[in-house]
Amino acid sequence: MAKHIFVTGGVVSSLGKGLTSASIALLLERRGLSVRMQKLDPYLNVDPGTMSPYQHGEVYVLDDGAETDLDLGHYERFTDAPLNRDCNYTSGKIYQQVIQKERQGKYKGKTVQVVPHVTNEIKACINKLVAPGVDVVITEIGGTVGDIEGMPYFEAIRQFALDVGKQNCLFIHLTLVPFLKAAGELKTKPTQHSVMELRKIGIQPDVLICRTEREIPEADCEKIALFCNVERRAVIEEKDKEFSIYEVPLGFADRQVDELIASKLGLALPQPLALDDWRAMLERMRRPQQDVTIGFVGKYVKHRDAYKSVYEALDHAGIHHGAKVKVVRIESERLADAELAAKALAGVDGLLVPGGFDSRGIEGKVEAIRYAREAGLPFFGICLGLQCATIEFARNVAGLDGANSTEFDKAGPHPVVCLMSEQVGVTDIGGTQRLGAYPCHLTPGTKTREAYGADVVSERHRHRFEVNNAYRDRLAAAGLVFSGTSPDGSLVEAIELPDHPWFVGVQCHPEFKSKPTRPHPLFREFVGAARRYRLDRPDEAVRGRLVATVG
Repeated sequence: MAKHIFVTGGVVSSLGKGLTSASIALLLERRGLSVRMQKLDPYLNVDPGTMSPYQHGEVYVLDDGAETDLDLGHYERFTDAPLNRDCNYTSGKIYQQVIQKERQGKYKGKTVQVVPHVTNEIKACINKLVAPGVDVVITEIGGTVGDIEGMPYFEAIRQFALDVGKQNCLFIHLTLVPFLKAAGELKTKPTQHSVMELRKIGIQPDVLICRTEREIPEADCEKIALFCNVERRAVIEEKDKEFSIYEVPLGFADRQVDELIASKLGLALPQPLALDDWRAMLERMRRPQQDVTIGFVGKYVKHRDAYKSVYEALDHAGIHHGAKVKVVRIESERLADAELAAKALAGVDGLLVPGGFDSRGIEGKVEAIRYAREAGLPFFGICLGLQCATIEFARNVAGLDGANSTEFDKAGPHPVVCLMSEQVGVTDIGGTQRLGAYPCHLTPGTKTREAYGADVVSERHRHRFEVNNAYRDRLAAAGLVFSGTSPDGSLVEAIELPDHPWFVGVQCHPEFKSKPTRPHPLFREFVGAARRYRLDRPDEAVRGRLVATVG
């Protein structure tokens, strides 16, 4: 029978429940257990797909096309646990399912209520991850204890422990132990009150993960254990990690959190804890051989979580090359002309243009790409980045004045990027977006094919617009190489310039498949090209003239 771990949070949000859940899963996987992971979010949106990145960070896309919370990115970067659309539910999705059942008469005329109908639906969602061979299911509850929108979830997991037996459930509560400068001491009262709220609901936490800026004295740990009714060994200090989030699993390992969980759940751990590769990865991060500076031109650069997976993928590539990747975040709206773009990118070693929607900042992205193409600056375009590169090439190399995407200019003379439904010869257009994993055939002899080391790859997508087939011949004649296409050749998946140090654009989102111990091939080669560019151009005076905001 599968064991269940529920991770909740208290006092304040953003304490790191996702990182905590992912780190625990990593330890259990390394002990030989099969783990599945899930995030339950209390907000009423059906999924994050229509939410602004400023509201909820990036939308993390899975192979099956599910648009999910960014915490699932932590799950995949830390573990090998398979994820699908059952791994992220929101209140919007839960209530939608309850209302559909009510409309279909499945409740047989009963009054539909939060208890038991909504809570039963939540429990059913948790049970979807239980399968033969699964040892542990970790379910993270979004928000904090006491939030009104989260109450059905806390009630559901309280009931769940009764349904499957308390011996099969473990409640881990993540809380804050703040340091008050005026008093000169750590305060345990917020943690006590957070646990009190949980106990009012009927949930007694088994393990407390205490987030803190400073080391928690033993006396305070004993105090927390006593007043929160938790064993002293189950009060785990989680001090802020100043260097990297990838240190979190090692901190838990040092405190034998895996052994604690196993003892409380009666789990046998098949093998010793093996973290040598993880420690080696962190050691490479701590001792970089050089710096590489990447210009990052986007629309949401003020909010770091908006491009969370891209930043992580850059770091992973840097680890591979023994380099520290410094990101210069540049708002695309500020690059109104070629001169401003040249100044902003004067000291960087590579340009990355990420995905996005809508017309804001598009011309700035196009100008930045033009500079990279003309200056021989390594360039990597993701999704919208590929589309902007196609527009730039069409305008300034292929002679297609006014070239644009129909997303930005429906009446333009040269729609070199358009909707799938506007494509000649494309009949299977599906929904409004291409979402999830799609195969891509790579062209022999191209940088993209060389990076992957394979003829066919699968990558995740999230976009509506494609390179217009009607212009492919003209663009190819001008020198643009289509280095990847859909299996039937009807959709462009990757482009590149053969006589450029590294100029590659892809329709997919490769950042979603990068791990700290296994960097994505395209990010690896892009950062490698930026590293070579820096070695060939070590002018520190030029590098000091950055005018963009450093992230």
